[in-house]
Amino acid sequence: MPLYVDLHHIHSDYFSEEDAFKAHMKDLNVQDQFGVTHKKYWINFDQKTMFCLVDGPNKEACNAAHQMAHLDQACNIIIEVSDNEFISFLGIGKKNENDMALTLSNEIDSGYRTIMLVRICNLSTEQNYTGMVYGLVEQYDGKVVPQPNDRIMVSFIHASNAIACVTEIRKRLKPISDNLDLTMALVTGKPVDDHSAVLFEEAKKKVETLCQLGHDGAIYIDSESKALSRQEPNLPETKDNYIKIVNSRDYALFESLLQIFDDRLKHPDFKSEHLGQELGLSKAQTYRKIKALTEMSPNELIREVRLRRSLNALKNNNKTVAEIAYDLGFNSPTYFTRVFRKRFGVLPTSFAKLSNFHSL
Repeated sequence: MPLYVDLHHIHSDYFSEEDAFKAHMKDLNVQDQFGVTHKKYWINFDQKTMFCLVDGPNKEACNAAHQMAHLDQACNIIIEVSDNEFISFLGIGKKNENDMALTLSNEIDSGYRTIMLVRICNLSTEQNYTGMVYGLVEQYDGKVVPQPNDRIMVSFIHASNAIACVTEIRKRLKPISDNLDLTMALVTGKPVDDHSAVLFEEAKKKVETLCQLGHDGAIYIDSESKALSRQEPNLPETKDNYIKIVNSRDYALFESLLQIFDDRLKHPDFKSEHLGQELGLSKAQTYRKIKALTEMSPNELIREVRLRRSLNALKNNNKTVAEIAYDLGFNSPTYFTRVFRKRFGVLPTSFAKLSNFHSL
């Protein structure tokens, strides 16, 4: 039967493990009437959230069972998850005799995960670095979440492990940066949000946004991951200037920038002054905020995003260089070729051939 994960907000300030078990027993007492099985639950006492893993014939049966068990209180939200999704994000760990989720070290598992996204664009044929990254992921107890193309997504129970892993990846890869375009980000999130359709939807969206707009070689870490890591043993040193801690206000700016780029990047006359207007900021404010977050000026960021998107377009290999240049707002294929070569050290046509080589 399909698997489902639901979200419950805890309203009591005195909710305990015993209360969670009593609630779970109520679910077990009625589950057979609806053909569902409550398999496991996760609790985050700090955030007052609880998540349940249920298998059943459909969403409606899961909700109906919960309503009968808890006096017509429906789940806050429930989503269907595939076996692969569940294993990748929540499969690590175990449960106690009460079905409460535990980590491998027998701590209460909150269900929250720190998601790492590493985008490695290989600009040469010399070496494939994926194996090395996977080895580090295993060393730091991460779980790879399968992704397309040049992205590596990993789920970690402990934020400190995620920070140590991504820092070591950068340490290994940055010395060979002439052959790579490397962006990295970490975000901590919960399995199900109030508006989720898929598992860890909000966290995945955030980490993708940071990777799309982050500076080459920098590591972007959200403030939640940093705060959690301080509560854990073996906290790695993060004073290096290549680590950027992103708070909620910073992320809101990243999100606005990405939306503007999605809407306007194809227009060749789109410049930094238009970016400031869209953001509702003065020229000086636009420059200062973008420079602080990305180490690039607004015009440099616009060009960088265009060039990064051209990498994906060239990999797809279903358009000419000229078509890609015009689609991304470059005034001419000649100018696009010149700035592409200056940025990546290869011609667009050569990179397209390299991409075919790596896919063999």
